[in-house]
Amino acid sequence: MTTIARPRNLGSRLLGLQAALVYAFFYLPILVLVIFSFSDDRLVGRWGGFTLGWYEAFWNDQELTDSLWVSLQVAASSTVISVVLGTLAAFSLERFRFRGQRVFDALLYLPIIIPDVTMGIMMLIFFSEGIDLLDSVGIEASKGIGTVTLSHIAFNISFVSVVVRARLSGMDTNLEEAAMDLYATRWQTFWRVTFPQILPGIIGGALLAITLSLDDVVVTQFSAGPGATTLPVRVFSLIRKGVTPIINAVSVVMLVASLLLVVVSLIVGGLRSSSTPVANDD
Repeated sequence: MTTIARPRNLGSRLLGLQAALVYAFFYLPILVLVIFSFSDDRLVGRWGGFTLGWYEAFWNDQELTDSLWVSLQVAASSTVISVVLGTLAAFSLERFRFRGQRVFDALLYLPIIIPDVTMGIMMLIFFSEGIDLLDSVGIEASKGIGTVTLSHIAFNISFVSVVVRARLSGMDTNLEEAAMDLYATRWQTFWRVTFPQILPGIIGGALLAITLSLDDVVVTQFSAGPGATTLPVRVFSLIRKGVTPIINAVSVVMLVASLLLVVVSLIVGGLRSSSTPVANDD
């Protein structure tokens, strides 16, 4: 029986046009940014010929490269700690019942809900009081990379926990029960049954945490000290002095880094899917 394809109605075409406009709204500014990062002109929005000079200027700028190194240090440290603590928090909320669980669950969402300025002021007051307390007992302390890392951990834990908890809620607990019925210990059950299934959620939470850490400006400004200026904060300070195409180059570098993280996560997810054994019905 031959089927005749129906012509697309007006509603479908309008939805397709709307989708195209939404994608254009999101990605055309990024495309313009990438193009003008190669412009040989000191004005940001004017094309003056192709050049890689702004990337070379970024690489030779000691302040920018130092800020990039600080951003990578903070992002790596805060992501690792946030993934561990966020995963543990997700397990405690999803698999156990304890007194005050609802309060703990509500408090875990606060860093996601409250404005960044409020979070930054909270961190500023906390670190200022903590440093004064340490100084009063003879311990020298000051704001720096450590305080920035702690502030990033404070808001990254919530995002990691939400992602991992969503993965846990969709997991079949019968698999864990079957493993323990087959005399597997809790530790063996976690590593061989639970962990492989929640690993995509952990990777997603880690990518979200490292992206938020690399992009944060407001909270970092309140918690940073001498020698702890991250790349986004440095770019923000450059914008206040005057926009130059070197900012385009820096932005493209950060964009490429984010895209590489997404590609790595897709590759890891594809490798795990291809290595998963398929049950034989014979």
